[in-house]
Amino acid sequence: MKKSLTYKDAGVDIKEADKLIASISSMAKKTYRPEVVTGIGSFGALFALDIIKYKEPVIVSGTDGVGTKLDIAIMMDVHDTIGIDLVAMCVNDIITSGAEPLFFLDYLATSKLRAEQGSQIIKGIAEGCLQAGCSLIGGETAEMPGFYPEGVYDLSGFAVGVVEKSEIINGADIKAGDVIIGLPSRGVHSNGFSLVRKTLFEHAGMDVATNVKELGKTIGKALLEPTIIYVKTVEEIKKRVKIKGMAHITGGGITDNLPRTLPKGLGAEIDRSSWEVPAIFRLIQEKGNIADNEMLKTFNMGIGFMIVVDKEDAEKISEYNVVGRVVEGDGVRYV
Repeated sequence: MKKSLTYKDAGVDIKEADKLIASISSMAKKTYRPEVVTGIGSFGALFALDIIKYKEPVIVSGTDGVGTKLDIAIMMDVHDTIGIDLVAMCVNDIITSGAEPLFFLDYLATSKLRAEQGSQIIKGIAEGCLQAGCSLIGGETAEMPGFYPEGVYDLSGFAVGVVEKSEIINGADIKAGDVIIGLPSRGVHSNGFSLVRKTLFEHAGMDVATNVKELGKTIGKALLEPTIIYVKTVEEIKKRVKIKGMAHITGGGITDNLPRTLPKGLGAEIDRSSWEVPAIFRLIQEKGNIADNEMLKTFNMGIGFMIVVDKEDAEKISEYNVVGRVVEGDGVRYV
């Protein structure tokens, strides 16, 4: 008789998935806000919007991944921070509208599910949700043998937030003379890794284990530094001054992202001497012989988030670094 094939014979191990789900549930519950009705385990996660707190609630959503930074995590076999990056990439986008992040869902796809590795990934996602003040209430895990190469996984996420309609931040009130606050990044964050890998690994012959004196650590550890989640910092600034506009500095750098929050007819003048560019960017630029303008439109260069406020309000938040000002014109000019 011919052998009766099973799903496991095809490369999908349901028991391994069940093992992972069991570990996810306990981590997710630590992130639950009071509004969570049902979370991990149900076909659809339920979340009760606080209709007393918000008179005219507007839902804000965002989705993203972490790109080829995943390759660094896989090479390092370190998976407990990449989830922080995932949450950061989504929530940092939606807070630019003034939204409060409410909940998060993730999608993990891999060639062969390994419960321990998956648990480490979800651990990072849960930590990111805790930092953002939102709930991890659902997600999906897909085991796809023969589709992804052995040992490779992909990761994406989806965040939902809410903002009072009258408090939406859209940059409409920005005027020439307003100042731009720059919040520091922790390094490369989660953008530009295709150029990073080509420059440092292919062109310069380095690898994740290469120690660099200027970095004080290996290349791998420097590149895996997780993206900063700016939710609580923005909330703290919002309590003290009126925020006119915000930009999450991701792919495209300051050059492409800052203009997205500026009204037509206005540009920005950025003082490059107002902050110190992290050593990892100087290394990438040197090893790849990369032009300044290419670096500035690819990487955050040490500024991960920007906030536009009135010039007089900047004095009320003087502990934050002013890196530029709004000017007549368009685009970004560096001085």
